Amino acid sequence: MTTNAKRTVATVRADIAAKKVSARELVADSYARIERENPRLNAFLALSPERAYEQADRIDQMVARGEDLPPLAGLPLAIKDVLATRGIPTTCGSRILENYRPPYDATCVERLERAGAVVLGKTNCDEFAMGSSNENSAYGPVRNPIAPDRVPGGSSGGSAAAVAAGLAVAALGTDTGGSIRQPAALCGIPALMPTYGRVSRYGLIAFASSLDRVGPMTTSVADAAALLGVIA
Repeated sequence: MTTNAKRTVATVRADIAAKKVSARELVADSYARIERENPRLNAFLALSPERAYEQADRIDQMVARGEDLPPLAGLPLAIKDVLATRGIPTTCGSRILENYRPPYDATCVERLERAGAVVLGKTNCDEFAMGSSNENSAYGPVRNPIAPDRVPGGSSGGSAAAVAAGLAVAALGTDTGGSIRQPAALCGIPALMPTYGRVSRYGLIAFASSLDRVGPMTTSVADAAALLGVIA
């Protein structure tokens, strides 16, 4: 089976539509990789299998009925843990919020799910997004999947590491002063910091409200454009 590191938005959607793989199988494959690799990388802080499999089953039912699939159908997705996710721990990498379960989704998360993406879980980050190495999380540092003895960059290091290691096909990060761009560069993946205001900040726990931006971290430039087209 193709690993997530080799998949793209287009190939995921095409393979599901052609019944080469089911959305449920993609979720299972992603979680198997997370189980193997996350103890080494510490990229994910929380997983959401019930929500992921429910979304995957919706996509597979659409395939069975012969319906047109949404643009991100079945896409295994990771969310930085500063973005609110309904019922899923949202800690900002801090012990202060370790028991917080938001009652709502951030607008960008809601839009991605509406477009067919599958939320696998939440990724590690510097505490309250304040850092540039992802060594400042209360839940331990994230390791760079290319060179585990080195930092992945921050504060969106968990999202960058998850995509670079093939644990997810795409992820959301946030950028205030380099927190999407720098970890993407250090982990060797494409990413995009949108223009301020292009993407809704509703549901983003703020670092600096006049500078914070939400953006995609992906395996290809085309995928970054595809995700931006959904969340913008």
